[in-house]
Amino acid sequence: MRRLLPYGFRVMVLAAFLFIGSTTPARAQGFISPYIGFDFGGDSGCLNVTNCENKKLNAGVAFGAMGTVLGFEEELGYAKNFFGTAPGLDSSVITLMSNLMVVPQIGPVRPYLLGGIGLIKTHVSLTPSSVLTYDNNNAGWDLGGGLIVLLGSHLGVRGDIRYFHAFQDLNVLGFTIGDTTLDFGRASGALVLKF
Repeated sequence: MRRLLPYGFRVMVLAAFLFIGSTTPARAQGFISPYIGFDFGGDSGCLNVTNCENKKLNAGVAFGAMGTVLGFEEELGYAKNFFGTAPGLDSSVITLMSNLMVVPQIGPVRPYLLGGIGLIKTHVSLTPSSVLTYDNNNAGWDLGGGLIVLLGSHLGVRGDIRYFHAFQDLNVLGFTIGDTTLDFGRASGALVLKF
């Protein structure tokens, strides 16, 4: 009986190695996705996605990897004139977010939900003499979803809506202004280049 147990154990270990060695690893596909969109809601000056004449253009790029169900994305966005346009006013918002994605593959279509955390940087200055300039580097989060439609093995298009929210209030000249956490939505369309 003592000799049977080590032999049985060796057979189980060998079977486990054969099973592990015969399975193919799940391969994530990398992607780069340049996008263009506009901001709405919250502090953007456009209350809704539709019927807004003051849409602020937003452009950027996302890159990451998608598996059969899960994915990861690093996304950089830039919105010029986020706080409006006026003589001598220069403003912008930069977002840098790290997102986890739930992105199941259903044929050539990949619906997705995502969420993550990162940096929301605001910049406002009155030019030409920069009488007043303030920059805020705030931690923030985003949440959103969309749809990727693959047009081939390496090309696709993407549409998405996201909501961004800063964790901290804005700071002007060293003073924190209460109840001024930046928040806004973004609708965008993008190209998806897979590799």
